[in-house]
Amino acid sequence: MIDFFPTQCGSKQVFMPIPGGSPCNVAVGLSRLGVPAAFLTRISRDQFGSTLKAHLQESHVDLSYMSIGNERTAISFVQMNGDAEPGFGFYGERTADAGLTPDLLPDSLPSEIQAIHFGSLAMIRQPIGSTLTSLMQREHGKRLISFDPNIRPDQIEDRDSYCIKLAHWLKLADLVKASASDIGYLYPDMKPNAVAKKWLDLGPTLVVITDGPYGATAYTLSTTATVSGTKIDLIDSVGAGDAFAAGLLAWLHKHAQLDRKRLSGLSRAKLAAALNYANHIAAVTCTRLGADPPWESELRIS
Repeated sequence: MIDFFPTQCGSKQVFMPIPGGSPCNVAVGLSRLGVPAAFLTRISRDQFGSTLKAHLQESHVDLSYMSIGNERTAISFVQMNGDAEPGFGFYGERTADAGLTPDLLPDSLPSEIQAIHFGSLAMIRQPIGSTLTSLMQREHGKRLISFDPNIRPDQIEDRDSYCIKLAHWLKLADLVKASASDIGYLYPDMKPNAVAKKWLDLGPTLVVITDGPYGATAYTLSTTATVSGTKIDLIDSVGAGDAFAAGLLAWLHKHAQLDRKRLSGLSRAKLAAALNYANHIAAVTCTRLGADPPWESELRIS
């Protein structure tokens, strides 16, 4: 989708269009960190679709699995709330991205694809949500499944129905990343560590819960690691969670840990290293306008 950011032009407030959308941000983040990444998507023939395609190409994302539709591009208007999480006004009825149907899925995926990342609004919009769920079911056990619910409460019509779907996705996932606000919406009366245990019992090998400037915690059945946040001059936090997810997956890839069995055996020190790297990627993103994750050449850590 295209995110419209409020900015001042003289005495008037105008909106600047910037490419976004959670799975798109993760694909871009991974590619900029030197990790080979493809994006399974459907984009519009309209002007914004061309902008999104160019954005992905410039970030070296493989578009072999991209299809084109005549519907419009989804858009959102970002509502800046100071240091608090930004709000979003989504406009996405019958848009090109949501029209991903089962016939647009590849019949099979090559063995070099180690992991598939799912999440956000794509999982609850239709028909794309059902299409991606079927892909998750098909590839479960064949390669690592990463999942980030990235919940937008105002886009969920029935919370109970969503929670039923979430339980199904969790059973299929190997790695789950969620934010403190996601946890607060889903389980307002549970502490994050209790939620992590509940999720680990459902199937994931690794659960990571982020809490913005307060850091992040990783949970496996055998150990837990917590790291603090990074102090920055905040511009906005749009795309921070996606940048964190990209950073986490990139670290696991670069250290040959992008595998369910290897995830389960990660030591506390390695989990902390992965979290610190992901935190740094998210922090850099927060010093820029919009979802603009860093390139590997900009970093001083590994």
